[in-house]
Amino acid sequence: MTANGTAESLPAGAVAPTPSNESAFLAALGAEVRRNRAKRGMTRRQLAQASDTSERYLAQIESGAGNPSVSVLRAIAQALDLPAAALLPAAGSATGEHAAILDRLAQIFAQVPAQVPAQELPALVRDIEARVARSAGAGRGRRIALVGLRGAGKSTLGRLLAQHLGWPLIELDRRVEEDYGASIPDLIEMAGTATFRRHERAALERVIAEHDPAIITTAGGIVSNPETYALLLRATHTVWIKARPDEHMSRVMAQGDFRPMAQNRAAMADLVAILDARRADYARAEGELDTSGEAVEASFSKLLRLVAPFIGERQS
Repeated sequence: MTANGTAESLPAGAVAPTPSNESAFLAALGAEVRRNRAKRGMTRRQLAQASDTSERYLAQIESGAGNPSVSVLRAIAQALDLPAAALLPAAGSATGEHAAILDRLAQIFAQVPAQVPAQELPALVRDIEARVARSAGAGRGRRIALVGLRGAGKSTLGRLLAQHLGWPLIELDRRVEEDYGASIPDLIEMAGTATFRRHERAALERVIAEHDPAIITTAGGIVSNPETYALLLRATHTVWIKARPDEHMSRVMAQGDFRPMAQNRAAMADLVAILDARRADYARAEGELDTSGEAVEASFSKLLRLVAPFIGERQS
């Protein structure tokens, strides 16, 4: 109900919960809010401020104990740069594999078959990715993009790879800062995350149009925008650089950079939640490299072997 007593309507396509399943519905809704917040690397406080919602109430929503009005849900969705219906279980319950399928087939098919056995989804995604790769391989050229959370080693390995190949190294965040004329934190503070994501997409489009070959390093949150990430996967040979959560944390702290978890006592829990929320998207990359427990030299040797097929080289 609204403040004046009139009923608010649900977003198109949403299914209103009945009393018997309301608890399950609210729990699922809270999980969607929490998952999408983590995917964007936002703390609960940041989302509360961006949506003009109290942090305590947001915690209740995420735990399934809160029953938000449509207005509150819309404000949270806008802060996450999503349509409100995407947070509802009926509309937002697709797995990472489903999302990958939809991204890949959206340009060809009007819809995907409604019933796909869950155990078949990973193999189906790999088959679709392989088929698209064969038809779009020429469009990827000799562009190699490194994705993953901060602290995995993207910047270090990207710099070494660019030097080894003699290719330009393009840090997408730095390109956004050059285009906007301010740092990423300032951009987000002044204009919001949605504006940053639009600049990120525009910068990526220009980099793809202007550079072949290139080594591209990206922000960990690039996967939070499906269109931008789909473009990256289509136009580059993408490699997921990953590490164990404790190594991510120790490396970031060693760099003196604790964003976006500054002054957050639950930093490790937040990092794990972010990784879990993004894992399925990162896994859509063409290759994976785990740097856990390895020296930079060892990881770089593995990276060279991994990217050799992408650039037409043979590695012994």
